[in-house]
Amino acid sequence: MSVLTANPAEPRTISVAPEEPSPGVSIVVPGLNEAESLPELAQRIEQAIGTTETYELIFVDDGSTDNSWEVIRNLHAGDARIHGLRLRTNFGKAMALSAGFRQARGQIIIMMDADLQDDPADLPLFLEKVRGGFDIVVGWKVQRKDPLSRRIASKIFNGTVRSLTKVALHDMNCGFKAYHRDVIETVPVYGDLFRFIPVLATADGFAVTEIGIRHHPRAYGRSRYGFERILRGFFDLLSVLFLTRYVRKPMHLFGLMGLLTGLVGAGMGTYLTVLWFMGHGIGARPLLLLSVMLMVMGVQLTSMGFIGEFMTYQSQKRSYKDRLPVRERV
Repeated sequence: MSVLTANPAEPRTISVAPEEPSPGVSIVVPGLNEAESLPELAQRIEQAIGTTETYELIFVDDGSTDNSWEVIRNLHAGDARIHGLRLRTNFGKAMALSAGFRQARGQIIIMMDADLQDDPADLPLFLEKVRGGFDIVVGWKVQRKDPLSRRIASKIFNGTVRSLTKVALHDMNCGFKAYHRDVIETVPVYGDLFRFIPVLATADGFAVTEIGIRHHPRAYGRSRYGFERILRGFFDLLSVLFLTRYVRKPMHLFGLMGLLTGLVGAGMGTYLTVLWFMGHGIGARPLLLLSVMLMVMGVQLTSMGFIGEFMTYQSQKRSYKDRLPVRERV
């Protein structure tokens, strides 16, 4: 049996496309089964900023089962500023945004939904705010055109987020946002935390603002907004609260919890000890087991705080020179 092998003496010829100059603005549009709206969205984006900005439009097909990818390929063939990414399956909006952000080359990166409910005519307002010094600009759907149940759920969610995070935004969950590139390169996007990028970025010292935008009823397709998404949002909020308040100081959380738990257990133990000296039997009391358990938990939580502090210190030590939160140098 003969085996064919490549001749190492013959160099391979690899064609490299000339690198295009980076556009000033990158617009990332994730979508799932939004084929009907994509041509109109591309046309309206061009009408809004096509003559005043150098831009690229990146459609991310998040595992669509309709002909979204075919539409994206046709749009790319007709306009070199339009690009497409096709994910292998439906990974969710966070993964689609991450893929689009990694592909984006502009200094200003805008994310918007593909369903045409947000008006591309508002794009210049976002660009003006970012160039005015803000790092993040969040859209605020002042007059939402969604069903009543969704509007009520959104008000409850946004009110809770504002009160707990102290980031005064009316519509944290809005899919129309603009970022300076530094934000995207600093704040990781994973899970469903993309909606909380403004909170995470605020904790890193970035400047955040909001602008009122127009909102339209959905013209094509169907909404995938449901109770499960609201529930996931509240769980993500708990994660964000931990990441923004305690990720650099875990001992403040675990140490406090350990101290309180240990003190409660020690108080119960002291009470039982007094009873024992007074001649009462305590061996069969459930309170004895509870006090011991609480004191052990207190030690464990405090130990977790120490371990967390050690890991945080090592991480900060490795990245100290590369990730200093410096905005400008002269």
